[in-house]
Amino acid sequence: MKQLLKVLIADDEPTIREGIRHSIDWNNIGMEVAAEAEDGEEALELALEYEVDILLADLNMPIMDGLTLIKNIRESLPKCRVVIISGYDEFSYAQEALRLQVEDYILKPIKPDSLTEVLKKAASKLQTMTAQKKYLEIASSHISQNTLFIQEQFCRNLVEGNLTTDNIKEQLQFWGLTVEVPHLLVVVRCKELEITQPLIQGADKELFIFGMKNIILEVLEKQQKLIFSDQFGLLFILLWGHVQEESFSKIEMSIQSYLHLSPTLYSEFIPDTFAVIPSVYEICKKKVYEECQIPPIVRRAKNYLRQQYSNPELTLESIAQQLQVSSVYLSRMIKQGLGTSFTGLVTDMRIKKAIMLLNSTNLQVYEIAEQVGYESQHYFSTAFKKVVGVSPNQYRKGAARLSITNTSS
Repeated sequence: MKQLLKVLIADDEPTIREGIRHSIDWNNIGMEVAAEAEDGEEALELALEYEVDILLADLNMPIMDGLTLIKNIRESLPKCRVVIISGYDEFSYAQEALRLQVEDYILKPIKPDSLTEVLKKAASKLQTMTAQKKYLEIASSHISQNTLFIQEQFCRNLVEGNLTTDNIKEQLQFWGLTVEVPHLLVVVRCKELEITQPLIQGADKELFIFGMKNIILEVLEKQQKLIFSDQFGLLFILLWGHVQEESFSKIEMSIQSYLHLSPTLYSEFIPDTFAVIPSVYEICKKKVYEECQIPPIVRRAKNYLRQQYSNPELTLESIAQQLQVSSVYLSRMIKQGLGTSFTGLVTDMRIKKAIMLLNSTNLQVYEIAEQVGYESQHYFSTAFKKVVGVSPNQYRKGAARLSITNTSS
């Protein structure tokens, strides 16, 4: 059975209220009189109590006049349709009524046929509003259910170079993200999930990927990000803003602990243009496979470095001690596995982080030097220029925007 619309009649004259109540075939137009009130204050209380759909209100009522009542109704029951009934045929009243977006302004004495037509129009507007709300809720529900899928499609088009800058900015704005270029692209590889020789297949594979995404979302909860996967079983994260390096180690350890998978992470800095994202994407895919060839002891060393690179007293000996191996052995394994020295590895990691801070923060150069593990701004600037080709200040001013292929991520 169709639910009747609830009507409140507010007028200080009992005969007017009675006349309205008895002159309209309420059931025929899908309505019922839920309550009557003789002053504005009582009308407001009853309107809120019954959550009325339509208010018939006289302007000239005691305690609270009709216009004040309508203003309060607009704030508390914005969907309620209002019809003014008045003995005043004055432009100022009609003008104020229009400002309050009332349905109509009916003069006394009331003609039942005219009031019936006004009520039907109000009912039609309510039905339209209800239908709109329903369709918007359905659309919102579909969007929510398919958010990850839609985001993945957007990300794949982005990394494949299929979108214009305007398209990218529009969609980033739609997702509530900054319209700036992401600062970092991270790839996560688990050999167990790869399409070539998957150890986990079908629905189980989807569950594991879902689990990995949840871990990433939790660890990077406060970070602006987009997550997507490719057809080969690789997982990618686009990140905005300053990211703590420990977050990557935490992601790896959480995936190992909770899902019993063997993840490898690689990250690459994105220069300040959307156009380079496809090439950064290709670099990340290539590098993560190279990372998997690195001896386990070297990967463990890199995990420690991610967490401790900002310590200016960091040494090869201290890392070797934590790994319970000799410093000579660790140095040799790093050189064999990465083609660089321990010092080169630490420098690359620090410079990469410095680049991210230069692009994503307003920190002074000396503050960045401290954050990435240099006690001296001069020493930092010298190391930065040696790797990047320009000083930190020149880099920030736009003298260079170079992506550093960094084995430290």
